[in-house]
Amino acid sequence: MDNQIVVAVAIVVASVLAPLIWILLARREGRRIVASAHKERERLTEEARRESESKRREAEIAARETMLETRSELEAEGAKKRSELEQRERQLAGRESESEEMVRRLEREREQLAERRTQLDGEQQSLASDREALRELTEEQRRRLEKAAGLTAQQAKDELVTSLEEEARIDAANLVKKLEDEAREKAHREAQRIISMAIERSASDYVNETTVSVVMLPNDDMKGRIIGREGRNIRAIEMATGVDLIVDDTPEAVILSGFDPYRREIARVTLERLVSDGRIHPARIEEVADKVKSEFDTKVLQEGEAALLELSLTAVHAELVKLLGRLRFRTSYGQNALQHSKEVAYIAASMAGELKADVHVAKRAGLFHDIGKAVDREMEGTHLELGIELLRKYGETEEVVHAMACHHGDYDPETVEAVLVTASDALSAARPGARREILETYMRRLEKLEEIANDFDGVQKTYAIQAGREIRVIVNCEEVNDEKATWLSRDIAKRIESELTYPGQIKVTVIRESRSVDYAR
Repeated sequence: MDNQIVVAVAIVVASVLAPLIWILLARREGRRIVASAHKERERLTEEARRESESKRREAEIAARETMLETRSELEAEGAKKRSELEQRERQLAGRESESEEMVRRLEREREQLAERRTQLDGEQQSLASDREALRELTEEQRRRLEKAAGLTAQQAKDELVTSLEEEARIDAANLVKKLEDEAREKAHREAQRIISMAIERSASDYVNETTVSVVMLPNDDMKGRIIGREGRNIRAIEMATGVDLIVDDTPEAVILSGFDPYRREIARVTLERLVSDGRIHPARIEEVADKVKSEFDTKVLQEGEAALLELSLTAVHAELVKLLGRLRFRTSYGQNALQHSKEVAYIAASMAGELKADVHVAKRAGLFHDIGKAVDREMEGTHLELGIELLRKYGETEEVVHAMACHHGDYDPETVEAVLVTASDALSAARPGARREILETYMRRLEKLEEIANDFDGVQKTYAIQAGREIRVIVNCEEVNDEKATWLSRDIAKRIESELTYPGQIKVTVIRESRSVDYAR
């Protein structure tokens, strides 16, 4: 029991003393830590002091070194400046001596110039006296020349100017003739090459169509059936087709006459079908004529499409295609209008290709240049005005319209294609065998050519040859010399260009000939 008490007391004492002991130990440890911290602070402070002292000393050393380097640089730069100043002083001294030498040299030259001026003054006085003597001598010589020649100085000058002017005109005429010959030869060769190639590519045969068509009959008995009772069948045919039917003594043939090839072709086909069928009376005639007209509407469209296909053209309005096909049955001076239009398109396109122009515009304008002829007998206006209106109405470009509008010279060409279409139209129309010209018009043109040439002074005789493609002018050799003959040919050509309208070109040849004739007896 006592032991338990002792243990309990010991435990109580231990529980009381343990915190006290821990507190004491903690305070001791705290003091030790504080002391250690103070020592560490002192140590760090000492180290910082020593480090700052070291850095201070290093900074002072670096500053002294920088100062020494700067001083050395300043001293070196000062030495360099002193050296440069000394060198400049030496140069200035040298220049000063050179300037003194130059001043002395200029002084010597001034003295020489003064002597030279004095010498020139003397020479000038001598020249003035010589010039006055020469003037008096020239005046005396001029008076002697005027007295000997019987002319004053102004008259002699005028004669000299006239002589020089005439000589200059002669030289100019010779030079112009030479340049024109060279340019004409070169242009002629190039034009021949382009035109011949274009025509070769589009060469086509021509068949001159007239105002009549002949329909062959199996026998002469058929004429009576065509005439009908009291000529009623003839009247029915003429009423249905719009052409005249002529039944004459021509064996086994009748003639259809009319200025419209389209109607004449319809009448020809209608009559051939009636003859083949054998039934010829007014009702049948009207029926067959209506059927043929309907078929011809389709044929016209096919002709237009074939022309476009042949020329590789697309995007053409359907109405233009029909009008183009109608040109197949239209003629101009006996030349088929559609064939002529295709040839113009071929030639214009070929020349446009050679000249790097717009081939499409040239070909299109060439094909449609006479499109107004398809309706010119049904509508008011010239074929040119109608063609311009139709092309614009059916959506053709202004480039095509302009090129087409210029082909007769009514409008001034503003594009290369317009010039080419005009030239192609003239080439196609002027081709041998392409057209038939009315005799009276042809004769009037020849007479006008000769009349224009005969109006010029010095012309003796004039001959229009080669169907009006050339005019030969014979002049009086005493009134017209070789140089004036050159100018005369140019003046006649310009007069023809301004007063006449003609296809192609007209060659003007002036012939000056002198003959001396004698007889040995």
